[in-house]
Amino acid sequence: MKVLLLKDVKSVGKKGEIIEVNDGYARNFLIKKGLAQQATAGVINETNQKNAALARQKQKEYEDAVATAKELDGKAISIVIKFGDNGKSFGAVTSKEISGELAKMGYDIDKKKINLKDSIKTAGVFDVEIKVYTNVSATVRVEVKPE
Repeated sequence: MKVLLLKDVKSVGKKGEIIEVNDGYARNFLIKKGLAQQATAGVINETNQKNAALARQKQKEYEDAVATAKELDGKAISIVIKFGDNGKSFGAVTSKEISGELAKMGYDIDKKKINLKDSIKTAGVFDVEIKVYTNVSATVRVEVKPE
């Protein structure tokens, strides 16, 4: 019997999959517990349409991310922080500050997507990687200036 899984079932399949199982297992366990429903022609067609719409949406998100990465790649931002008399900074440039500067430029980038290898505590120019989407990243130049 073909069934559409309504929830993830361990060692059987994931939610939204249409699978072939024994009739007894389908009727007595999967359907009875609300884990699946019988896959009629209408259910199969509706599932295929949902999957196609989801695939189109993912493709659009990917294309938008690639466009954003191309715009961001090579952009330069400037951040001013306080330094003491001995040349040491009173703090560090964080991903939150970089995200704020990018927001001023019109890019809505979450601070968790900014990959700082080490904290920036000195003046200078640093390259920072930004993960825009899965397997899509851009490099932004961050110039740290003393106040």
